[in-house]
Amino acid sequence: MENEKGVLETNVMKGIFWAFVASALWGVSGTILQFVSQQEHLEANWFLSTRTMISGIVLLLISAIVYKGHIFNVFKSWKSFICIVAYGIFGLGANLYTFYMSVQTGNANASTILQYLAPLFILLGSIIFQHRKPLPIDVMVFVIALAGVVLSLTKGDFSQLSISTGSLIWGILSGVTAAFYVVLPRPIVGQSSPMVILGWGTLIAGIVFNIKQPIWVNMPHMTPGIVFGVGGIILFGTILPFMLLLHALNFAPSEVVSLVDATQPIVTFILSVIFFSISISFIEIVGALLVILAIFILQKSHRKLTIDKHSEE
Repeated sequence: MENEKGVLETNVMKGIFWAFVASALWGVSGTILQFVSQQEHLEANWFLSTRTMISGIVLLLISAIVYKGHIFNVFKSWKSFICIVAYGIFGLGANLYTFYMSVQTGNANASTILQYLAPLFILLGSIIFQHRKPLPIDVMVFVIALAGVVLSLTKGDFSQLSISTGSLIWGILSGVTAAFYVVLPRPIVGQSSPMVILGWGTLIAGIVFNIKQPIWVNMPHMTPGIVFGVGGIILFGTILPFMLLLHALNFAPSEVVSLVDATQPIVTFILSVIFFSISISFIEIVGALLVILAIFILQKSHRKLTIDKHSEE
């Protein structure tokens, strides 16, 4: 019995480790994104056309090898077809665009924090559109998150923002579209592997971006920074972390894996200080930690409510 318990704990720790690495890679990707958008001045539409098309093709090729003919299960009905298209355009595609614009006009730190608010936007959506009564814990979480965002974006000086108004708006939109990214594919999650859904969603986003800006039209001058930057974002921001996250789920349940999501903004903060010489004040750190704490409390409280509800049924 003790051996089984030890094996279980070891597996859970493996899952946490691989989820930590995946989240850290997303943090690395955010830092690279700031480099290509601000230092290399890479135009958003061409970058997004390239990133989504290549990532979508690679993910579907991997899925075709792993899951064979099952990659087409998402197209079994009109409902699932509409879901995957909506996910690709209004979820994944819109999120990538708004996040890129937020970073390009501001910085990866603030953009990551604002995008990290996605669970709050999901909760807010359920309250507004599903007429769900907010719980006392929800109100507390909103207050903590709002205080954290204000401190993080003002650095304690409430007379001005540390980022432009445009970056703030794009960042909020990235949080909203990140909520769409989570909610839109829910009806088809049980039909296919998450990797298959991500692959098709990314490819659909790539097709839409390429209609507006084909990869081969108005290509930027291919400097080493652009080549390695875009390649690094495709590898570390899409393909590798998602595969590691799926690998982590083989060892630990999703509710445990999701607890290490906070690694991403922390890694982005650290790397921004190292590579972009961005000065981060103590107030800004406190603000970011408050946002992370708020999302942690929200996820944990609602996960407990879900478990309790299922146990009663």
